[in-house]
Amino acid sequence: MNSFQNAANQQDRYQDSHLIVDFQEQTAQLDGQPLNLTQKEFDLLALLVRRAGELIPRPMLLMLVWGYDVEIRTRTLDVHIRRLRKNLGSYATQYIETVFGVGYRFQPSPLIGARQSLSGYDSDEPGPWSGSGGRPACVPSV
Repeated sequence: MNSFQNAANQQDRYQDSHLIVDFQEQTAQLDGQPLNLTQKEFDLLALLVRRAGELIPRPMLLMLVWGYDVEIRTRTLDVHIRRLRKNLGSYATQYIETVFGVGYRFQPSPLIGARQSLSGYDSDEPGPWSGSGGRPACVPSV
């Protein structure tokens, strides 16, 4: 686990210039407006955000969010990802990356001139945002 992921797991909140996820209150806001998420949509978003930059395989998401056995074939995850993306609107592709046949990854958004709550890095300083166009430098491209 990298330092960004460690920081994410220890914080009660994720915040960048567009998205706020409060893990304690189980709420999310996009550009200051509350997102109307079901409990499972929030659970999925929270899991992805807490493991920002990490590719999470489909079977792991199904097991951790729904408690499904890896042998179960279901479209539940796809439906919830689609709903989550609809809630994220124009930022959907910025935040949720699909790695076809493998799983999903949350790509945190860097802040320009402001502190990103989970990572503790400034975007002007070297850190996880260095290089690769907004993708944390410690995450390999697929």
